[in-house]
Amino acid sequence: MRYLHTMVRVTDLEQSLHFYRDLLGLKETRRSESEKGRYTLVFLAAPDNPDAPIELTYNWDPETYTGGRNFGHLAYEVDDIYAFCKHLQDNGVTINRPPRDGRMAFVKSPDGISIEILQKGGALEPAEPWKSAENIGTW
Repeated sequence: MRYLHTMVRVTDLEQSLHFYRDLLGLKETRRSESEKGRYTLVFLAAPDNPDAPIELTYNWDPETYTGGRNFGHLAYEVDDIYAFCKHLQDNGVTINRPPRDGRMAFVKSPDGISIEILQKGGALEPAEPWKSAENIGTW
């Protein structure tokens, strides 16, 4: 047995690609569309981990999805959690659980999917402004 991918349904494909591709830094590995099924599938993966993709499923007919929190979360490791969170914040992403400990943060995708950001290797020394930042909402 081997892991293939994680699927997340999205309501706005372009907004989701901006988040996962442009802000998180994932790379699109493949895309397919089904006229008959009325959906688009876009697979993205971290540059250093192409064998663990996420599949964004965009259904062409509008649907309302609830329970993003019930999904759990996706997790990505980064070289510098402080710089990465600042990049996201500078681009309008709310840091729901700031990296106070220099090791872990949580944000949400445009569809409410929790994304855990983890520091590669050991935790960084706690530093401001993150050290005293409060949680915002849920993650």
